[in-house]
Amino acid sequence: MTFEQWLQSRLTAHGYPCGLINGDIGNKTIAALVAFQRSRKLPVTGKADEATVEALRRSSSNGPGLPDRPASTSAGVMVQGSGWPRQGDVPRFFGAVGTSQGRLDLPFPMKLAWDKRQTVTRITLHTKVLDSAGRAFGEIADTYSAKERADLGLDLFGGSLNVRRMRGGSNYSMHSWGIAIDFDPIRNQLRWKSPQARLSHSDAVPFWQAWEREGWVSLGRERNFDWMHVQAARL
Repeated sequence: MTFEQWLQSRLTAHGYPCGLINGDIGNKTIAALVAFQRSRKLPVTGKADEATVEALRRSSSNGPGLPDRPASTSAGVMVQGSGWPRQGDVPRFFGAVGTSQGRLDLPFPMKLAWDKRQTVTRITLHTKVLDSAGRAFGEIADTYSAKERADLGLDLFGGSLNVRRMRGGSNYSMHSWGIAIDFDPIRNQLRWKSPQARLSHSDAVPFWQAWEREGWVSLGRERNFDWMHVQAARL
């Protein structure tokens, strides 16, 4: 049994099915890995890091033992783009605030949350996150119809690049680097928790999973506040 098959078998045994135990690490296995990490209150890295492997190993007395991890997978099984830095390392990884920005063409039109007469077809993001955000938006477009996007508020753009300090603090917001995006801020206000926040409902789970597969972090999913917000930086 390969390390990848061991990983899939242990996740499945714990109630996080990966489909076929074939060593092929696809979206289903990654989603199961993220869900397991969240249930065990581990850092949600989206990869088979040491803490996650140890948690699986400790509870595997009735299952197959842990095989040697091949050198080729020594970095772990990662979500695409999940090499995003922790918030404290963002300046070193992304550079100065407001720099290295590019434009992302959206796969579906959005509206400005504060002026719905204005249509948004392109948004500004850091060049390092453009491809990742494009894949997430593409998956969202494939998953939800226009009506479903409108019902959830996924077509209401609350901002991306915005060089400013965090609310009530001295550190720069993740928006200052163009690595965060807000959706429907009126129905997902900063201090609102589940179930008050619209994006905390079950029909939003595929939306969040599209971002999590790219290693982006939802403050709502992680901390139960600021459900409008997703960022390419770990907590």
